[in-house]
Amino acid sequence: MAGGRPATIKDVAAAAGVGIATVSRVFTGTGSVGAATRERVLAAARELDYRPSALGRGLKLRRAGGIGLVVPDVTDPFCAELIAGVLACARTLGEHVIVDAAHGDPAREAEIVERLVEQRVAGVIALPAGDAAAWRSAAGAGPGAGVVFADRALPGLPEIPAVLADDRGGVRTLTEYLAGLGHRRIAFLGGAAPGTPPGVRERAFRDTLAAVGVPADEDLIVAARPERDSAYGAAAGLLQRRGDVTAVLAAGHLLGEAAVLVARELDLRVPADVSIAMVDDVPWAELCDPPLTAVARPGHDIGYRACELLLRDRARRGRGGPVLLPAELMIRGSCGPPRTARGGGRSG
Repeated sequence: MAGGRPATIKDVAAAAGVGIATVSRVFTGTGSVGAATRERVLAAARELDYRPSALGRGLKLRRAGGIGLVVPDVTDPFCAELIAGVLACARTLGEHVIVDAAHGDPAREAEIVERLVEQRVAGVIALPAGDAAAWRSAAGAGPGAGVVFADRALPGLPEIPAVLADDRGGVRTLTEYLAGLGHRRIAFLGGAAPGTPPGVRERAFRDTLAAVGVPADEDLIVAARPERDSAYGAAAGLLQRRGDVTAVLAAGHLLGEAAVLVARELDLRVPADVSIAMVDDVPWAELCDPPLTAVARPGHDIGYRACELLLRDRARRGRGGPVLLPAELMIRGSCGPPRTARGGGRSG
């Protein structure tokens, strides 16, 4: 507040020692503003509790304002962190966010994107499901205009910028850790479906095994979708069929949850009988008994950075490939050295 009234753009300009046009460029993302000047303007806006008029900016730019955010599932713990990051950044920049969930359905996602484009939002942040044509249309003319991918990118759309976790580095570190404990029969839960190319995490797993001199057993690379029914069926089939497995690396938290549930149902002790680790350090991982070793992926930071890229750093979009944020290995009690093999297999 300035003198008991809401702060105006003129107040922010005076506090930051810049012109009104400079403040406008900071909050609309148009034109060039130096990093130090931008931060000074944003600091002044926070100090004065200034909120730009979304309606006024929309009229000037001939759009409705706000940004769209498309995620697979708003209840997913990782997606929730990412949404929180987008909201935090958008709030700082005076934008509102329209959130919708596609539930992994490309057709539904295309409908959501079409609706957001019709509403003339400032741009869209998305964890895309896989319909490249819809996203190419939404991006419009120019390199990646108005669209930023978060956490995943689609092949064939290098012009659309992306902010990703370093999944390859995270899986490599986790695989090296398991091999360093002495594991040689390490299963990968969440491989690609037969006939489809492996994803980043599976390729990292295979490459790391080769680098540390552990042969890849194709029977231990198990295809599974990151859905509860698919994950449970794949984990059950694996641990019943292969009693010699000493460690399971789950490619996502739903797959890790399935591996823990199946191990309990089969009376397998973790880590005495089988070590379990997963990608995604969701809150329940620390509540397991024992707590689960996991690769922590920075969901909040991915969302925040994607929003910055969409609204503030437009000149840097599409340059130098995706923005990679580091993943961190969280070592807990669910992994240990391998013990004697459990036998040839288990019957249903």
